[in-house]
Amino acid sequence: MTERVIAATDGSAQPNPGPTGWAWVLGDAQGSPIRGESGFLGHATNNVGELTAVAELLASTDPAVPLEIRIDSQYAMNVATGKNRASKNLELIARIKQTLSDRDVTFTWVAAHQADGDLLNAHADHAAQDAVRNRQGRHWTATDFQALDLRHEPVQPDHSRAPMPKPGGCKATTKAGKPCPIDPRPSGLCHVHDPAVQCQAITSKGRRCSVATGGGRCDKHRDRLL
Repeated sequence: MTERVIAATDGSAQPNPGPTGWAWVLGDAQGSPIRGESGFLGHATNNVGELTAVAELLASTDPAVPLEIRIDSQYAMNVATGKNRASKNLELIARIKQTLSDRDVTFTWVAAHQADGDLLNAHADHAAQDAVRNRQGRHWTATDFQALDLRHEPVQPDHSRAPMPKPGGCKATTKAGKPCPIDPRPSGLCHVHDPAVQCQAITSKGRRCSVATGGGRCDKHRDRLL
């Protein structure tokens, strides 16, 4: 019986919609990355990046080998498997479904941007963001992934002090109270947490809109002065 291969996929749009990248990573039996690939799509959405990553992974792996895809996008997972009906990206979804029709493929949802989360997902996330930053994709080797040093150690609860961010990472913490693993901007904050690249319009609740736009207003608040 052929052993199931483990992989992870991810997409990244900064802002969303905006410059978009995709990536997939294959792992060994222990879940350590052994090779991967990333690509740059130009202006697109995060959902398109997520779906493209799945399509490219399927096209790059042996259809005769069982495959587990770890993915942090419930949208991509659910439309690819037919659990949810999509109204956009239909051609890309149809391409994925056609490939899945005669393959043994399972999807496993994993939480994104967790300090103690899935290692393959963390590498796929980094590779997709790398494609956005450099405006081009690349092939990734086990050596490339080892150099990133993204291996997460289990985080022990400690309510006596705030969690320390990963060296060189975003200074902010996630809603779960863990260090944000996204690569920072020059300000020390990532595109999700840096107010300088958020909408910052005043919402109906009197709060600042935190939608990442890369600068300027989001579509909902485009006409607002504040």
